[in-house]
Amino acid sequence: MRDRWSREQVLGLAPDASSARAAGGVAKPAKWAGTGCDDEAVWGECQGSGKSSYRTCADLTGPAFRCTCPSRKFPCKHALALLFLWADGLIEEAEGAPGGAGGRPPAEVEEAEGAPGGETGRPPAGEGVGGGSRPAWVAEWLEDRRERAGRAAERRAAPAAKVRDPKTAERRSRRVDDGLAELDQWLRDQVAHGLAQAEKAPYRLWDDAARRLVDAQAGALAGPVRGLAAIPRRPGWPGRLLEEYALLRLLVRAYQRREELPEGLRETVRSRVGFTVPQEEVLSGGERVRDLWSVTGSRDTAQDLITTRRVWLRGSRTGRPALVLSFAAPGTSLDGSLVVGMQIDAELTFYPGAQPLRALVAERYGAPMRGTPAGTSVRGFLDEHAAALALDPWLDRWPATLEDVRLARTEEGDLYVIDGAGDALPLRIGDPWRLLALSGGGPVTLAGEWRPRGLRPLAAWHEDEGTVVL
Repeated sequence: MRDRWSREQVLGLAPDASSARAAGGVAKPAKWAGTGCDDEAVWGECQGSGKSSYRTCADLTGPAFRCTCPSRKFPCKHALALLFLWADGLIEEAEGAPGGAGGRPPAEVEEAEGAPGGETGRPPAGEGVGGGSRPAWVAEWLEDRRERAGRAAERRAAPAAKVRDPKTAERRSRRVDDGLAELDQWLRDQVAHGLAQAEKAPYRLWDDAARRLVDAQAGALAGPVRGLAAIPRRPGWPGRLLEEYALLRLLVRAYQRREELPEGLRETVRSRVGFTVPQEEVLSGGERVRDLWSVTGSRDTAQDLITTRRVWLRGSRTGRPALVLSFAAPGTSLDGSLVVGMQIDAELTFYPGAQPLRALVAERYGAPMRGTPAGTSVRGFLDEHAAALALDPWLDRWPATLEDVRLARTEEGDLYVIDGAGDALPLRIGDPWRLLALSGGGPVTLAGEWRPRGLRPLAAWHEDEGTVVL
């Protein structure tokens, strides 16, 4: 039987805070019947608000979720609640081989007054439910998933039938050239007119420039240009704004001279401008690295109705970082297969670039397992980051995994993370109390995203508490 996840790992799958809170109210044994689990899945039937019950199951190898409730969130509160019960050891292992009807039949039950549960509370030990063999509806869903995954793998392995139209590519290249030439002139105008005007400039100044980049099919630059609007509202903004102008000008000039660049750097410049590489090309021709990959952090951000999930991994043997991205439009789900705190034996395929970072999971070997990632000292991290910046000066974030670090405050009250050698990094965190309570003054392994303003913690590992998603 696979290791059960912690409640923190289950919380990391929640699509939003309201779903996590709602799941806490459903994660009560009295609400469930027909439950069971095996090495691949966990299942059960949850009593709904009326007479009907919702069939819920989770594929633990994905993970992936199925529920007959009408919710459009993935995973829904029932799937999260089922995983909470499983994580707490309150769902028993299946009695026999998968495929039988097994399990105790659903029953209409009423929740006992004052029943335990909630978002973080655990029902008392001994109140587990189920233990029946895998029902047919679960087996059918899992088999369907395996078949669809096999067909998708065949499609990826087959050579791409679609050939790019050279005339279309040429038209786009001309539009991008014109758009970047206009951006270059805009940047020179901002510096020529003086930085002081930026402090009172309307948002339209930046937004209009970004819209023109989208029209020129150089949309990847629109976000950084719009982001310039927030800089004049921060302390020490003139230097920071000039730095951002310089990086944008460097990118424009690099693209205009792209034919003179080494292949890796040329691919980096193209991706920063907005040219994408199809997944099929990455899987067929990208650099492949097999390792025991630790999932060190995950963060979701929303922009223009699209939610992006960034999942950071670190190779246990190579020490190499990797970034797996997934995207979801309203009403669709993000990839939940990489759970913070787990380790997967897998082969990743990296997108081309001077500093390859973004990757796809090409092949998995065996089931995920719990584990603490191997990290570095603060000095080791800074050396890694400096080497990465030398290859890709436009990196705006870099993953950090720090071993045996403690929290400390300055006299001004600023929070830092400090290692045994006395080297420290500033933390950028809105609510530090959870991290402070976890560490208790002792050492932890801390993972997060490093940005110019400091380290944003994403997860921590404690000797006694295990993995805690922040």
